[in-house]
Amino acid sequence: MKVIKPNGSGAQKLYDRYSCNHKRHVEEKVRKILEDVKVNGDAAIVRYTRKFDHAQMESKDIRVAESEISGAFQNITSDFIANLKQINHNVTGFYKKQLPKPCRIKEAEGILLTENILPLDSVGIYIPAGTAPLVSTVYMTVIPAKVAGVKRVIIATPPDKNGQVNPYILAVANLLKVNEIYKVGGAQAIAAMAFGTKTIPKVDKIVGPGNMFVTEAKRQLFGHVGIDMLAGPSELVVIANRSSNPEYVIADLEAQMEHLGGLSILITNSRQLLKIVRQRVSGGYGIYAKTMDEAIDIANKIAPEHLQILTSNPKSIASKIRNAGAIFLGPYSPTALGDYAAGPSHVLPTLGTARFFSGICTSDFTKKSHVISYSKKALEKIREPIEKIALIEGLKKHSDSIHVRFTH
Repeated sequence: MKVIKPNGSGAQKLYDRYSCNHKRHVEEKVRKILEDVKVNGDAAIVRYTRKFDHAQMESKDIRVAESEISGAFQNITSDFIANLKQINHNVTGFYKKQLPKPCRIKEAEGILLTENILPLDSVGIYIPAGTAPLVSTVYMTVIPAKVAGVKRVIIATPPDKNGQVNPYILAVANLLKVNEIYKVGGAQAIAAMAFGTKTIPKVDKIVGPGNMFVTEAKRQLFGHVGIDMLAGPSELVVIANRSSNPEYVIADLEAQMEHLGGLSILITNSRQLLKIVRQRVSGGYGIYAKTMDEAIDIANKIAPEHLQILTSNPKSIASKIRNAGAIFLGPYSPTALGDYAAGPSHVLPTLGTARFFSGICTSDFTKKSHVISYSKKALEKIREPIEKIALIEGLKKHSDSIHVRFTH
């Protein structure tokens, strides 16, 4: 573990991780991949799958066949199905409570304002599998999409070198009634779902975590297709003090670094704890804060994906946290709990974007339309302000469109 000063250049890099992680060479590589897939479609997908995943595939192999899904269940035990049901209950319960409610305002004289909330028609979900098959990401993304009412949910996930998708990913996706599964990973998967190819359909929105290339692809395609957030690589900040159990701190920091490119940061006002952790954890960063208020300030500047508070009074600290994707309170709420089973999705904003992005919500899978209905009497009452402001803006035809309704 590298110990850095809270106001030094090392800390500044942590505060500005986006520019540190997305170097120009990553931007350029991703840009070329996106353009290639846009122009060459399936042929580019096959080429990149051979290059990056070392899988010898043809265009006909991109979509997972029903026989492959059926075969996946031969490797699935009844215990796994039982465990999955328990977890699905937690996740589904959380997102059903989160469903947005439309607003409706009805006033005298014929004014009616409503808001229609509609599910997106199609969503593409990216499931990482290059270094670790993230089976949990399937239910952490598909369930909120299904609860929101999305009819067509597709998955893109990289195959192994034999051209196969992890059987647990296939089984969970099938049990959750995912419509289609495609063997494609990396930036090329994001491009395929954004632009569409002969095999892979264009979707309305892309969600899911990924490595720096996947995240950069999502950034570049924002606006061309809906994007949930910049989610990945994974991060953890732990706030701890002398009352914290060093074994818990060490275990949680090391668990985070199991992710390729994972970032672990300890912020503490205990020199003794920092010394213990530094001796036993290889990798990550340690920051000594003089006070808990300083620790809170540092955490808010970092705006981490995951924030664990392992102090004796975690709620008091959590009340002052403004920037974090998910906050875990106390010694028995480790990040792994949120990763797998608590209920809220583990797809969370990274790279400091928790300052303005949120974790996956049902609202990520819906869109809103405002409905406005006025009677002639109601329009007449607001007529003068509209006409005058339109004229101030130099938009006389706007003013005329109101005026004509009272002269003809």
